Amino acid sequence: MFRTLAISLIVLFSAVLFSCGELPEVSEEPVVTLPDNNLSETMPDKIKISVSGKTLPVKIENNDATKALVAALRTASITYEAQDYGGFEKVGNLGRTLPTSNAQITTQAGDVILYSGNQLVLFYGSNSWSYTRIGKIEYGTLDELKSFLQAGQGNITVTLSL
Repeated sequence: MFRTLAISLIVLFSAVLFSCGELPEVSEEPVVTLPDNNLSETMPDKIKISVSGKTLPVKIENNDATKALVAALRTASITYEAQDYGGFEKVGNLGRTLPTSNAQITTQAGDVILYSGNQLVLFYGSNSWSYTRIGKIEYGTLDELKSFLQAGQGNITVTLSL
């Protein structure tokens, strides 16, 4: 009887162990989850973007990516490096992954776009691709936006905040 019980336990343990499969890969970037539906914290309609001591408002979309971004910003500002790409955008890794709802978009100057879940793209020109829209930088003229983003002048440090 003891032998039958021991064999049963070994079979059961083996079945549980092997049914788990492979462990998922660990991502170096934290995945930002959506906040609980807490009615005491309302979703803002704007966040702030700062470059070289200057700050502009960004009118944000109401989607899962912006909700997760705002949840992260409630904890702390996010600072990242962005570089010119293609002569029409600044792009940089947020250091975290946000939920995506990609759709084919033709961007315009001022658009703030999520690419690949962890890249934030700041447009000073136009491009068509499958992106998740985050919002739109509120700026004066195109020349003022290009000056703010230091278009074509190399890397910038970007800070997002509430």
